[in-house]
Amino acid sequence: MFTGFTGETVDFMWGIRFNNERDWFEAHKQIYLEHFYHPMRELGDEVYAYLREERPDCGLIRKVTRIYRDARRLHGRGPYKDHLWFSVEQPSEQWTAKPTFWFELAPDGWSCGMGYYLPKPLTMAKLRARITRDPETMEKLMRRLEGQEEFGLSVEEYKKPRGAAPSALLEPWYRAKSFSILHEDKLTEEIFSRDILERLKQGFGFLLPFYDYFVTLDGDPDPRDSREPAKQEERG
Repeated sequence: MFTGFTGETVDFMWGIRFNNERDWFEAHKQIYLEHFYHPMRELGDEVYAYLREERPDCGLIRKVTRIYRDARRLHGRGPYKDHLWFSVEQPSEQWTAKPTFWFELAPDGWSCGMGYYLPKPLTMAKLRARITRDPETMEKLMRRLEGQEEFGLSVEEYKKPRGAAPSALLEPWYRAKSFSILHEDKLTEEIFSRDILERLKQGFGFLLPFYDYFVTLDGDPDPRDSREPAKQEERG
């Protein structure tokens, strides 16, 4: 059962940030396991149990990142991460292909949310096509988002919008290359107790209607197919 992170958790994160080498890590590995990795896994398990109960038919799984960086992608950095996260998502051959709930803890803060890291361009095209067909549903979700202060929409934007939005409220989605609905915070006292679990459950509960909207996108028709008859007519 998750009981909270500790001062040793924070000390370890700062320590590995400034001593990112094998000797230091091996000397502090037990602290990492007891105060960082195992609590993160326990927190992820309890959040996963909550989400699985709320959406029993989604086939959700829980993942916890390991501290070891991919040796092929170090790019001059040390071999270890100074932060960890867990995710709850549907299994997929391409891990970025599905919307994902996540919580991340770093030396100087924590964050949580739901979204895509690197969605396929087709996924975002399907999203825009769905919004165009039925703008009212997304407008309702956006008003829900704007009516609270815990989460905000963060998007990685294309250089140019992909089409004209039906309303000003929906414009961010026509610029979005990827997105998250997230909360970012400093290292608040609640991470040292079960309070963070309750906050995550409440927050992810708020995000479930958004998840329900996005998780079905794969089943939408390919919007490129709808352009074929027009192209054929032009060629004729």
